[in-house]
Amino acid sequence: MSTVGRLVPYITAREGEEPESHLALRATFDRAGLSALGYWDESREDRDPRGVLWGRCSQLIGRDGLPSGRPQWGFVHPARQRETMTHLRCQICVGPTRTPEGYPFLAPSAGGVPRPGDILRTWQPPVCLAHLRVAVEQCPHLQKGYITLMVRSAPLYGVIGTPYQWTARGIKELPGDDTPIPYRASELRWFLASQLVRCLQDFTVVDLHDLAALDSYA
Repeated sequence: MSTVGRLVPYITAREGEEPESHLALRATFDRAGLSALGYWDESREDRDPRGVLWGRCSQLIGRDGLPSGRPQWGFVHPARQRETMTHLRCQICVGPTRTPEGYPFLAPSAGGVPRPGDILRTWQPPVCLAHLRVAVEQCPHLQKGYITLMVRSAPLYGVIGTPYQWTARGIKELPGDDTPIPYRASELRWFLASQLVRCLQDFTVVDLHDLAALDSYA
């Protein structure tokens, strides 16, 4: 999982992993006549349990069952991000992250230190105790300042991705950003998800160095 001495997170996209062509998308219509984004050859795996369509992307998997190839730094593989966020697995090694105190999450400190009762939204999966320190040392965003959270409740919130629109000329991709769209929002009918978002709503801000004592999983 490392490349030239640098650990490559499990969720990082690799060179050669390509997203599905725009031509694979089409408009679908339900019994009420409402339109939605879909694939021409759509299968059950293309949507999450709440019915949101996810962007397809090929995967390069080695004999060890892990991603292989040169990393595309700064790009996240949608299926692997969804996998780790759904099951609260480590974004670096895809191992378990649960501890007796909760799930460890890292976040940039640019927004200040959150207070008890605050609700944070994140699309960054948790990090296991064994990889917290290396994540801080190697992630450019965290090197500017970070906070460590021990999270006890992190319900699913929604997704981020790309909005689309049906026009007289066919399907059109719209400008988007990283604003999380909550589940049940009407715009998700014409949305292609790329990352899963959770709410961190019951947490304690902890010192990274103090977590060394938490060396067993529940």
